[in-house]
Amino acid sequence: MFAEVIINSNARALNKTFDYIVPVNLEKDIKIGSRVFVPFGNGSKIDDGFVINLKSNSEFAKKEIKKIEPDDSLNEFKINLAKLMARKYFCNISDCIKLMLPPGTSNKDIINRMKDKKGNFVYLNIEYKELQELIKLKKIKSEKHIRVINFLENNNGIYKSDLEVLTDVSSSIIKTLEKNGYIKIVEEKIERNPFIGKNIKRDDEKELTDEQKSCFESIKTSIQTESFSSNLIYGITGSGKTEIYLQLIKEVLDKDKSAIVLVPEISLTPQMVDRFLARFGEENIAVLHSKLSNGERYDEWKKIKSNRKTVVIGARSAIFSPVNNLGIIIIDEEHDSSYKSDTTPRYNAKDIGKYMAEKNNCPLVLGSATPDIGTMYLAKNKKINLYSLTKRANNMKLPNVQVVDMRNELVIGNKSMISLKLQDKIQKNLHKQKQTILFLNRRGYSTFIMCRECGFVAKCKNCNISLTYHRNINKLKCHYCGFETSVLKECPECKSNKIKYFGTGTQKLEEEVHKLFPKASTIRMDIDTVSKKNSHEVILNKFKNEKIDILIGTQMVVKGHHFPNVTLVGVITADGLLNLEDYRSAEKTFQTLVQVAGRSGREEAGDVIIQTYNPDHYAIIDSKKQDYDLFYNEEIALRKMLNYPPFCDIIIINFMGTNLNEINNISNLVYKKIYSNKQNKLIIFKPVPSPIDRINNKYRWRIIIKCKLSSKILDIINNGITDDIIYKNNNTRITVDINPNSMS
Repeated sequence: MFAEVIINSNARALNKTFDYIVPVNLEKDIKIGSRVFVPFGNGSKIDDGFVINLKSNSEFAKKEIKKIEPDDSLNEFKINLAKLMARKYFCNISDCIKLMLPPGTSNKDIINRMKDKKGNFVYLNIEYKELQELIKLKKIKSEKHIRVINFLENNNGIYKSDLEVLTDVSSSIIKTLEKNGYIKIVEEKIERNPFIGKNIKRDDEKELTDEQKSCFESIKTSIQTESFSSNLIYGITGSGKTEIYLQLIKEVLDKDKSAIVLVPEISLTPQMVDRFLARFGEENIAVLHSKLSNGERYDEWKKIKSNRKTVVIGARSAIFSPVNNLGIIIIDEEHDSSYKSDTTPRYNAKDIGKYMAEKNNCPLVLGSATPDIGTMYLAKNKKINLYSLTKRANNMKLPNVQVVDMRNELVIGNKSMISLKLQDKIQKNLHKQKQTILFLNRRGYSTFIMCRECGFVAKCKNCNISLTYHRNINKLKCHYCGFETSVLKECPECKSNKIKYFGTGTQKLEEEVHKLFPKASTIRMDIDTVSKKNSHEVILNKFKNEKIDILIGTQMVVKGHHFPNVTLVGVITADGLLNLEDYRSAEKTFQTLVQVAGRSGREEAGDVIIQTYNPDHYAIIDSKKQDYDLFYNEEIALRKMLNYPPFCDIIIINFMGTNLNEINNISNLVYKKIYSNKQNKLIIFKPVPSPIDRINNKYRWRIIIKCKLSSKILDIINNGITDDIIYKNNNTRITVDINPNSMS
């Protein structure tokens, strides 16, 4: 028997199969989808690859064909999915297969090390009641010793290193407790637990409102009949979408099936996990996101594959988790751009979810208070089942929204980034001991630095983009490549010292809040403060549990969070997204404003202040009214007139490399090849430099195509980018993006 193997490589030239002999002793084990190790090339180098076909004969002479050996396997369904993805997203099959493999399995040695890894685990050596008596008798006096003992009561058998971190004690404290016989340390196989330290109380199902019940019963029918359905739950913020998810998943688990739940942000994952832990318990829940270590993700992956975990919660890539007997896929905050990958393969998790739900005869559930325009268009045209939740689950009213024209603030002499109205509202909130969220979608201190003498703007040496000033490290930083440099004291062009810092970021906002409200406690949440593992969860818990007065943050604070004590949200500037060179700028602005407004008044009457220099823009007006239907009708009419998605697809072919002439030649070659085969309904524009034409010392050009994507157009584009001449120019990298998140 022979196997057609695709090598695990991102080289376009290796996006084809190679024949290998299947040894007789492995014929029962090797299947389509098997991961194998094969000798590749003229030397003795061993590469990993994947079997995508089996056959009894080969066109090559048997003496030329080498033998394979097995490794981890995928099933035939996953291999077929990888093939479809490679064609649709214009990449190698192996790029797609990698998404479906356990984390940290780049070679056999790593797999074995991870399987065999052992560590020290700590257990109480005496009954907890006896230890409490010793504490009362003052035979155990140390506060740190008592802290460890109390922690072990609920977390017995914890990994020693985790115990030290979570109780904030040194290794010597643990050794002393062991020496005194109070605890014992046992070497065991490490099975990492991402839920360590969580002590979530179980809760019961809540009674559904009439709107929730109608939605639940309809989707439940699809579960019971084991049939595919695509469903959109369009519910205002706080309308109880998560409770519907929980009750639908219970129906799935009762049928001995599994569920996948996707959330858009890592910062949302802990909150969603807590809700699910409370309902289903730790024994059923697996969590997958990038902030977990490779080891933690690997262990979760194994538990899912062995059917020990039946509810998977995670970010975009969790859609590829190895669930058994899939019964439902839920995509929360479905409008969020993070479900679309910005790296190869540039897939959309919603498309993958639909394909998987169809093949597994189960429902796909999309949920949002501000659905993606394309999703709502499908719902309005009855391609998706639409369920509307128009009331908050606790009958609380939506917050009162006011718009402040920041141009008037300048007229009255207020040069602060916080309007007088917002200042007054914050002061009253502090007096009532209520919490406030301030949203600004720009991190750092100042967005750019300019010389007022000659107009010089400080830019990254690697990218054609301005540097951002970060005051906490007193550095200028590029948010694209990470380049850092010292602050400017004089202009490098004209030697003037008239250096001015323009724009505002979260660091500058935090400083201004401290000046205006010196007694208020604040906490900041942006990419600079959540770089460490679990830091996002720590910040959210501090804000919620320690009653911090003001949370300052970027997009991370916008959606999904439930803070009962927040009664005021301030949007510092609503114009950042509105001024993007993107056909979706109005949609992104509306969605962001409605979502951030939804954090206010969850359990008490709330207020929202939106500050803007464009108060007459329809996205601002409609977000003030919190009227999605009004916004949708205005936006869809504009999209239809301009032939933008969902009335067409936008495809961008990107060219990146260090040789500008080569990029010019290759991009024109691709343009001519596609243009010569184009259909009447395909509009292709000539290659031009990208809006940001250099990142990390690589030039960027692009071709834009507008069309309605079809099988024939996929073939035309795939053929256009796989020319032999292109393969010989390895310095130019070509990527293709369908309906990209950013047009820059």
